[in-house]
Amino acid sequence: MTNEKNNTLNEEIEIDDTSKVELTEEETVESVFDEAEKTEINPIDEQLKEIEQLNHKLEESENRYLRLQADFDNFRRRSRLDQEASEKYRAQKLITDLLPSLDNFERAMNIEADNEQSKSLLQGMDMVYRSLLDALKKEGVVQIESVGQEFDPHQHHAVMQGEDENYGSNIVTEEFQKGYLLKDRVIRPAMVKVNQ
Repeated sequence: MTNEKNNTLNEEIEIDDTSKVELTEEETVESVFDEAEKTEINPIDEQLKEIEQLNHKLEESENRYLRLQADFDNFRRRSRLDQEASEKYRAQKLITDLLPSLDNFERAMNIEADNEQSKSLLQGMDMVYRSLLDALKKEGVVQIESVGQEFDPHQHHAVMQGEDENYGSNIVTEEFQKGYLLKDRVIRPAMVKVNQ
């Protein structure tokens, strides 16, 4: 009896459910297709957006990497140039400190000697002066030629102007203090008198 009751209930349910199922199946099929279309479009759009974002991030990273590499190359080049310059001009401070002593030697040697003892003293000072000049030449120090040369504001410091018919305009006529170059750098400009 229980089996018969179950069968009747199943039949009733089937009858009632078939009408519901038919209606629901059409709605369900449409909704499934709608959802399928939405899920197909959304993942593709999302994937495309994600790919675009990843490409953008990759491009930014590559640009940052290239900038860092260029900065590092510039840093290495500047460091190398600074090192070369410091090696090239390593003696500049010492030479700058020695220049007043050279000037004093020159002034002392311009004194006229009246006896043998003064002459021998001047001769010894001249030898020391020349040995200092030779040591400076080995380091690349050169005296700036001034008298008879055209005035160069990079190498000469004009302290006077004069008129001399023997010289042309803007020509150095007299040197008061010698100027010196270390390789290609002016350590001290020459103090000069310039013709108008």
